Amino acid sequence: MQATGKAHKYGDHVDTDAIVAARYLTTSDPDVLAAHCMQDVDPDFVKRVARGDFIVAGRNFGCGSSREHAPLAIKTAGVSGVIAASFARIFYRNALNIGLPIIESPEAAERISAGDELRVDIEAGTIEDLTTGERFAFAPLGGIAAELVEAGGLVPLVQRRLAERADA
Repeated sequence: MQATGKAHKYGDHVDTDAIVAARYLTTSDPDVLAAHCMQDVDPDFVKRVARGDFIVAGRNFGCGSSREHAPLAIKTAGVSGVIAASFARIFYRNALNIGLPIIESPEAAERISAGDELRVDIEAGTIEDLTTGERFAFAPLGGIAAELVEAGGLVPLVQRRLAERADA
């Protein structure tokens, strides 16, 4: 998967309540969640984000509770992936389970600025900052993680595998 989009930059320890506040968890409707994505930390995020953009953040992105609503809100808002110095493990797993690409790159997270235009190749493990000309490498997802992202998440992957078994 290759994607091109603008960077939306955040700091360290962005927790799941900042990604989508608990007061909106009365629904699991992805569109409602996306409408409130990043609202408490960046009230204009949903007005500025365009399909294909990226969230770039510091350390421990997605810390806090283990709700899947947070990566679902990000993905449904049109974000192609999250680039961060590091991720909370439960957020990392939840993101993969819903098919949201997760890229761990401390160097890129530090050097990319808000508004920079990025080109990311998930399979090749490269980030190109088209604004500055800098390039960053990261360990591409492999194995089941890559399959989850390619399939669009755990449910579509399981459905595909079940269909393959039924056809065999």
